Amino acid sequence: MNLIKNPELLDRLASAYALGTLRGGARRRFEALAREQAPVRVAALLWQTRIASMTELQQPSVPAPAVWTRIDNLLQGELAAKRMEGTRQATAQQASAAGSGLGGRLRSLALWRGATAAGALATLLAVVTGLNLRTQMGGEIAQLQARLLTTPQIEYVAVLADDQSTASMLVTFDVKNKKLTLQRVGGFQEPGDRSLQLWALPPAGGPKSLGVLGNDKLLRLSAAEGDVREVPTLAISLEPKGGVPSAGGPTGPVLFKGALIQKML
Repeated sequence: MNLIKNPELLDRLASAYALGTLRGGARRRFEALAREQAPVRVAALLWQTRIASMTELQQPSVPAPAVWTRIDNLLQGELAAKRMEGTRQATAQQASAAGSGLGGRLRSLALWRGATAAGALATLLAVVTGLNLRTQMGGEIAQLQARLLTTPQIEYVAVLADDQSTASMLVTFDVKNKKLTLQRVGGFQEPGDRSLQLWALPPAGGPKSLGVLGNDKLLRLSAAEGDVREVPTLAISLEPKGGVPSAGGPTGPVLFKGALIQKML
């Protein structure tokens, strides 16, 4: 397959590869072509860079102090286990060298008693460490559960492009918070007296307006899941300032459109 001669197909495959929707044999064939053809690698890296910008939407997360305490306890436990194993090996060697006489047996017995005491102490330390870890992990789990409640659940993704397959808008839908997030990824800027308007193009019936876009690079619109579920395509039209009513559909040119994909992972 010569994707270089079909830039539109190359761009679609690269975007699907970066989004993770290109799977199975198709994904492996794309990776093989990327290893052999530099333009394919460039297209994939370009889309991966665009998708990576989505991380700007997430709040930075700082590990809780309990995480570092748990790591330190685990390291200390491993060191204690290694020291105990070294003590056992040294005891065995000394017992072997002591001979079979009564004095050697007594020394061996004393050494084994010392090793047993050290093992009991190590076991006690392990139990105490385990109890501390359980308490710390309980607090950490509670923090993670609270964080999950505020983390967006991105279930729908779309890349809207023009007639030349040049991407202009990355659209994601957070089902839990009922928010559409649109990020401009191209250089298009509408005139001051015009507005961009987002439309859902359902398989049956006319277009439905999802909102009028502002001039910011990152935009958010409220939407119900029913507004985007089973909608195969999204489109953006250029309309008079403030947009047009949904009932009449787009009145200006449709500048960008793309398939709305429901993530499976």
